[in-house]
Amino acid sequence: MSQIAPGQQTLDQRSQSPVAADTSSTVRRWAIIALALGGFGIGTTEFVAMGLLPNIAESLEVSEPTAGYVISAYALGVVVGAPLIAALTARMSRRTLLIALMTAFTVGNLATVLAPSYGLLIVARFVAGLPHGAYFGVAALVAAHLAGPRHRAKAVGQVMLGLSVANVLGVPAATWLGETFGWRSAFAIVVVIGLATIAALVRSLPSLSDMRVTNPMTELGALCRAQVWFTLAIGIVGFGGMFAFYSYLNSTLTTLTGLSVSLVPLALMLFGIGMIVGNVLGGAAADRNVTLSILGGLIMTAVALGLFAALAQNPWAALILTFVVGVSATAMIPALQTRLMDVADDAQTLAAALNHSALNIANAAGAFLGGVVIGAGYGYRAPSVLGVFLAIAGMLVLGLALLQARFSSGRQPTVGGVATDLEM
Repeated sequence: MSQIAPGQQTLDQRSQSPVAADTSSTVRRWAIIALALGGFGIGTTEFVAMGLLPNIAESLEVSEPTAGYVISAYALGVVVGAPLIAALTARMSRRTLLIALMTAFTVGNLATVLAPSYGLLIVARFVAGLPHGAYFGVAALVAAHLAGPRHRAKAVGQVMLGLSVANVLGVPAATWLGETFGWRSAFAIVVVIGLATIAALVRSLPSLSDMRVTNPMTELGALCRAQVWFTLAIGIVGFGGMFAFYSYLNSTLTTLTGLSVSLVPLALMLFGIGMIVGNVLGGAAADRNVTLSILGGLIMTAVALGLFAALAQNPWAALILTFVVGVSATAMIPALQTRLMDVADDAQTLAAALNHSALNIANAAGAFLGGVVIGAGYGYRAPSVLGVFLAIAGMLVLGLALLQARFSSGRQPTVGGVATDLEM
């Protein structure tokens, strides 16, 4: 196992300043809660539209497939906004940037509430999606900075926890509001969450003046690093299987498992609880070893999806494995986010933001490929089987990443100054 060369510092050690080190645990705790609250709002607005498509279509007098472009517009905003905003705002204070991003997010959702026509609603959803990736990327960097090198992945997981909690609490509550008082009320509650997050960020975030800022050209340098692309590919391929599974979970449980429609929300809640558990466990695991955390998550995802495909007709097994898939897939997020921050060197903001572009690409690709295998006549077991192969493909990409790192450096690759522990 190779060691760090004498006098060499990890990126975390270089960026760790006395201000960060002296930040009290109370300040760190409230700052991370504020950051996670923003994640809760983002997760709520991202997923609530899926459950309200019939309401949106009826209200705007368009077909449900046409209304589905509302979801696509938001996802496109995420993919476009993450790299663009991260590069163009490289010189901004991280505190100011986070507040500005949450303000833009809130304005986009307010525009959604007020949109008088389908065309303007599409524009509003695109605008609301633009800050998504950049917010999570910068929030992850800030959380890691405040927590310090030993607990940075755990802090990243805590920020992402807001996204997971949204699936358990925010989305069901907003969906109920939308069905009861009209779909616009669901997005109105997101506006309230956005305003609360802005107030929380203003009150709880320290100045963060000790965090280094860069410039657009430095940030764009992340796109020239092979390890950044490898890590993004792991997320796109590895998570594609989870999204293939999740996109058709409702139909799988009612058609193949035989659950009543009334029990499907319970399964979705179990998946959301699994996501919460996965974030917590994944953050702790990544602080021990980033590479093994990613590998373990991919292996666990492949096994869980394989078992689900084999046992889906058993209701109890299907429900338990739905929870396990939520745990295994989400456990990789803190590790992937941390690995991107490590391999990007000075271009951390862009790399961290790109993680969420990659996950949205995985979302779209997984849903598409799942539909392809179902449409080919393989049935509702097929998306889970597809997910197994995609998780295995993610392991292969990880292996290629480690090989490339070894050959390019001439020694065993390290992640965040810690050896991978994978002897190649």
